[in-house]
This record gives sequence, structure tokens and C-alpha cells, in this order.
Amino acid sequence: MNKYRFGNYLTELRKRYGMTQQLLAHRLGVSDKAVSKWENGRSKPALSQLRKLADIYRISMDELTGMMEEHDMEITKIVITGGPCAGKTTGMSRIKEEFEKRGYRVLFIPETATELIGGGVAPWTCGSNLDYQKCQVRLQKEKESVFDEAARSMDADKVLIVCDRGVLDNKAYMSQEDFDAVMRALHTNEVAERDQYDAIIHMVTAAKGAPEAYANSSVRTETPEQAAALDDKLIAAWTGHPHLRVIDNSTGFEEKLHRVVAEIAAFLGEPEPMEIERKYLIRYPDLLRLEDLPNCSKVEMMQTYLKDQPDGTEARVRQRGQNGNFMCYRTEKRRISDTTRVEVDRRIDMKEYVSFLAEADPERRPIRKTRYCLTENNRYYEIDIYPEWKKQAILEIELKDENEEVTMPEGIKVIREVTGDPAYTNHEMARKMPEE
Repeated sequence: MNKYRFGNYLTELRKRYGMTQQLLAHRLGVSDKAVSKWENGRSKPALSQLRKLADIYRISMDELTGMMEEHDMEITKIVITGGPCAGKTTGMSRIKEEFEKRGYRVLFIPETATELIGGGVAPWTCGSNLDYQKCQVRLQKEKESVFDEAARSMDADKVLIVCDRGVLDNKAYMSQEDFDAVMRALHTNEVAERDQYDAIIHMVTAAKGAPEAYANSSVRTETPEQAAALDDKLIAAWTGHPHLRVIDNSTGFEEKLHRVVAEIAAFLGEPEPMEIERKYLIRYPDLLRLEDLPNCSKVEMMQTYLKDQPDGTEARVRQRGQNGNFMCYRTEKRRISDTTRVEVDRRIDMKEYVSFLAEADPERRPIRKTRYCLTENNRYYEIDIYPEWKKQAILEIELKDENEEVTMPEGIKVIREVTGDPAYTNHEMARKMPEE
């Protein structure tokens, strides 16, 4: 999402004049929370407040409103994926209906494989599957580029681009060697292609958990076993993305669609981006076993905490990636309870990342860790390995509600739950690492 750039511009102006949020709020006659919301992108100033800002910063209204018009469009790109007979088609129709009601311009990028195969370009008509996959990924990327360009030209404050499958879906249909060859041929890499999307919603095939629905589908060529295996490959392909959500068949289909919409709404911050999380101290896991699992992805991370904001909001920047390829993010967190928090996470470029490092909290060291992202039991687990520890690690899991039952992945031994224990937050561990 890119709705925060105007907020960054306001932050830069305020700091250029050596003002705190409280001082600026006092001069404007608003609360410091209002200024904080402008700067983190959750709201924007009214016209009267823009006039006062222009006076304070000694710039013209045209310059200020021009910057807002240029940078304040919110474009979010998500992927809807899943195995055969998962309900994607109906789900995307529901997404369009629900989010247009919320003021979004909703754009859909059709499934590329369907277009190519319908036009006679298929794995069995090309020289090899590798030849076909190069064509499909190239077309996928071109389509997304066109839709992004079109979105930026639209008269809309909020645009939601929904991809019927994304680049990483192709990984499920070829070997790792062929996938790497496709990435090299197109001068890109797996991290860049996976993490370019803001969120991934995987709808589980009906063959896993709703066999009667799969049996009643007359258009499926895969057996239930083949559909389930393909579903697993697709989840594995996207494992490692920071915002992957798996929507299973534990409820009826209508409720499944509701959960899809609810997950997207929560991510978009409608009304606020709430995150419910539980955290566990675990025995040091078998890393070789994790690395051998097809549904596990290893990610290297370094995060630096910035000086806390006056309202208690924690802010950090981080690099996240693998094999020398990294993406940068800025995150703000505000805790609601031991398990629930409001979290705003956005991608930033390297220039922004370096500029934010100047605001690093001198009392906290950068945190380096290796994260193993694991999909199992239709859940997304994150296991953090810290270089300071040799006997223990941290496991985190996001939940739909605070009372949801938690199941652990195979082979994981829990020492104790540390949800709500400030000593085991990265924010505090950057100050003092708990002893083993």
C-alpha cells in the first residue's frame, strides 16, 4: 500500500521546523493523536487545517494540496489463490461487491493461465513447460504493470487491485530449478516477486475439509487427492510472505466468503488493522527438518527500533528477505491488550529505510533473527531464531479471535506461553535479551 507517502511528507516538514507532534497540534488547535494519524496515513487534514499547515510551514496551498493529490492515493494489490474448487470465482465477486460499498475502486486481473491456454499457448503446445512458464510469468508481470499504471490515473482515493493468482502460483507447477531459471530469464528474484503483493489470501480447495462440495463439481479434472496435493504446493509457494492468510473449510461456504472479506478488511484497516497474536517460548527446533519441509520458508530479518512516539506507538524499520534479496518495511504498533494490537505495516524503498535509521532509538540495538515461516494445520506459524540463543526460540501465531484454540506444528515443544510478557517483545529484547 502506498497511502502513507503524504504522511511522510508531513512528518518531514514538521521535523524540518524542529516541532514535536504536541507542539504542532497545539498551534493547529487539534489533538496530537490527530497529527499522528495524518503522519501515519490513517487520516488526512481538513481544508482548514491544510491552510494552517501551509502558513506554519511557509509554503503555498497549491504546493501542499498538490503533494496530497500526488501521494495520497491508496493502491493495494492482493492475490486470491487456492487449489481447485476453492471458491475463488465467487469470492472475487463478493470482494468487488463488499469493497465497492466501502469506497474502493476494485480492479480484477484475470487468471493468466486461463487466457494463455484458451489462446492456444499451453505447456503441451510450447517447446517445454519451462518455455511456457517464462511466457506466463512475463505476461502476468506485464498485466500487473498495466493495471498499476491505469490505477494511478484514476480519479479515486482508494484502489484495490485483486489478482486472480500471482507470479508465485507458477512455482507450484514446476521444479525449483525451472523456477529459478524463469527468475533469471526475467531479471528478477523470488523475494521481489513474492513480496511485491500487499497480501495473499489462499482459499483452501474443497477437497480438503468439504469433500461433498468437491464431488458435486462437474468441471474438475483433478481427483480429490490431486487437488489436495496441488493446494499444498500453492500454499508452500507463498509461504514466507509477511501477510499470507489461509482460509480453510472449517465453516460453511458462505461463512468462508465472509472470512475472506473480513481478512482483507482487517489488512486494509477497515476500520483499524487489528492483529490478534499469541507468542510462545519453545525448545530450539530442528532447523534441518524445518528447512527440508516444502511448506516452510527461511527468511533473514534485521529490524531497528525508532524512538517511541508520544502516544506510545512503537515504530521500527526492517529488512526482510533471503539469498541476498531483501525488501524494506516500516511498521507502527499500538497495543490494545496482551493479545491484540493495531499494526500498520508498509513497504519502503532503500532510500527511505536509510533515512529512518537516523531516528533509531540509541537505547535499543538492532535485532537480527532468522524466521522460519511454516504453514501447517491451515495456520501460518512464524518461528524466530536469535543468534544469542542456542536452546530456545520464539513461535508466533495470528488468530481470528482471542479465545481461539491453538495447535502446535509437529515437532515443536513449548516451554511456556509468553503472550503479553514484555520481556519477550522484540521491542524490549532490543534493549535486553532474556537469558536462556
